[in-house]
Amino acid sequence: MTDTRHIPSAQLGSQEREDVDDITAPRTLIVHEAVRKEGEEELSRPTSSLMWSGLAAGLSMGFSMVGDGLLRAGLPDEPWRPLISSFGYSFGFLIVILGRQQLFTENTLTAVLPLLHGRSWVRLRDVARLWAIVFSANILGTLLFAWSVEATQVFSPEAKEQFIELGRHAAEPAATVTFTKAIFAGWIIALLVWLLPLAGAAKPFVIVGLTYLVSLANSPTSSPARLRSPAPPLPER
Repeated sequence: MTDTRHIPSAQLGSQEREDVDDITAPRTLIVHEAVRKEGEEELSRPTSSLMWSGLAAGLSMGFSMVGDGLLRAGLPDEPWRPLISSFGYSFGFLIVILGRQQLFTENTLTAVLPLLHGRSWVRLRDVARLWAIVFSANILGTLLFAWSVEATQVFSPEAKEQFIELGRHAAEPAATVTFTKAIFAGWIIALLVWLLPLAGAAKPFVIVGLTYLVSLANSPTSSPARLRSPAPPLPER
């Protein structure tokens, strides 16, 4: 039997070379161009389209809170609970990204690439327009989702308590700490956008993996009851 382990590429047939091209990962330039093209498409979208898509994304991101909170409410209050409940944070991102909705953190990268590619005041204006519309629509969507959760009886009191605890935990750190965490979280989301063109059918796993990491790094470790419970008295001697 002929040893084919060291056949030079010059001896490969045309079909074999095409097979090699199919299984070879795209070059960085191809990924860059794919992200830049997506950014160009987003910058050219009408205002109404951006607004409705951003509103939908804000509403959809509410399911990150719901997923995390419901898992926390259904799990025992143990130190390992965040290891499981943090997976719920990925639900909103799965809906937004796979549904092609407009989320501000994603547009941070995709809109900047066209700006850097063709620097002009017009392009800068387009990026500012995109960010302003998407950010405002995202905030409005999250407010509407939070109001609907609070004003209805869709979720149990135990689940609502966990939702409030998640919000309280997010607001507790000092501004400098929150800003630093936002840098690292934004870095991970930017990496997510960069990895998706290569992911293919594995996109859901990439989304879940990276967003799980973000959630786990910021997840509260104790329940409201445990946080509020007084310290046990010292034994009498």
